[in-house]
Amino acid sequence: MEASRTRTESRRPESRAPDEPRRAGPLIVTEDLGLLDDLLRLCAAAGVEPEVHHRVPERRASWTDPPLVLVGDDAAARCRGAARRPGTVLVGRDRDDPGVWRLAVEIGAESVLRLPDAESILVDRIADAAEGAERQALTVGVVGGRGGAGASTLACGLALAAARTGRRTLLVDGDPLGGGLDVLLGGEREQGRRWPDFAASKGRLAGGALEESLPSVRGVRVLSWGREPAAPVPPDAVRSVLGAARRRGGVVVVDLPRGTDEAAAEALAQLDLVLLVVPGELRAVAAAHRVATTLGTAARDVRAVVRGPYAAGLDERWVADALRLPLAGELPYDPGIVTDQDAGVPPGAEPRGPLGRFCGAFWERVLAPGGAA
Repeated sequence: MEASRTRTESRRPESRAPDEPRRAGPLIVTEDLGLLDDLLRLCAAAGVEPEVHHRVPERRASWTDPPLVLVGDDAAARCRGAARRPGTVLVGRDRDDPGVWRLAVEIGAESVLRLPDAESILVDRIADAAEGAERQALTVGVVGGRGGAGASTLACGLALAAARTGRRTLLVDGDPLGGGLDVLLGGEREQGRRWPDFAASKGRLAGGALEESLPSVRGVRVLSWGREPAAPVPPDAVRSVLGAARRRGGVVVVDLPRGTDEAAAEALAQLDLVLLVVPGELRAVAAAHRVATTLGTAARDVRAVVRGPYAAGLDERWVADALRLPLAGELPYDPGIVTDQDAGVPPGAEPRGPLGRFCGAFWERVLAPGGAA
């Protein structure tokens, strides 16, 4: 029987840009009309358009090329002998059929999912496959041990250094009172969406739509705040935005506030690594100790970045030991940053400057196979 392409409207549509077309979706193989209706609904919820066959397609590419193959348990026997390929999932409803696992092995399925219990899992799997999500982004947060520690400066430098490696890079301004990272990068006039545009977001956002909607400055996509006062962004919106950003892969850098409200706690929960920037002075260490204690309740991995110049008797090791944190590195004093900013040059834009060298070396360590992160 000939393949048919089916388009359906979503009952729970994924958030997409209004003019964004549906993406190529999975191959569905089933003759069970009830199961097919459910799978079409889930594909629509993920924002993708599937191809439907009742058996293994005669054209080999129709079987091997889709990002995901969903085989109904009614059609599994007809898929025996098909070429083994990654991304094959056996889908059914009968929880009491022990033979379904044997069928899964025979067709090379990676997993068996039962509806309706696994609907949310399957929607995520479909959307991830359509977006080409193979490895989530490395997500690094930066927070100051005290006000004026240089956290935003380091966050910008890290984002620019990551972009220079050719990686997809997103810089997220998590501090609504920080003045705007788009301003620090010199992109405040760039067109694109800001945090208030995502305040009502819930559930799953399309990572591609998020990325394309944001301003781009020097190869970095930037999510910052608008110039007008705005209501706080709810934790649900932070979860949706950061989840979409991480699924796109590459690098996500988040400039964090020193306070930990619910939105900040949600951001911390999604970070792989947090860098606490601490100037080399006693009062800064005392303030940073309180911040580190708070971070330790929500973040998985917190490390110190110590910034000179130092007070008498202090160095980077002393500061990290006093905070009982691993030392991520010493950030050299760079007197030229203020002059560069006055001239419209973002911090870290010069790869051979002190900040640029620090950030480049940081990514070399953590992004290498078996790296520090």
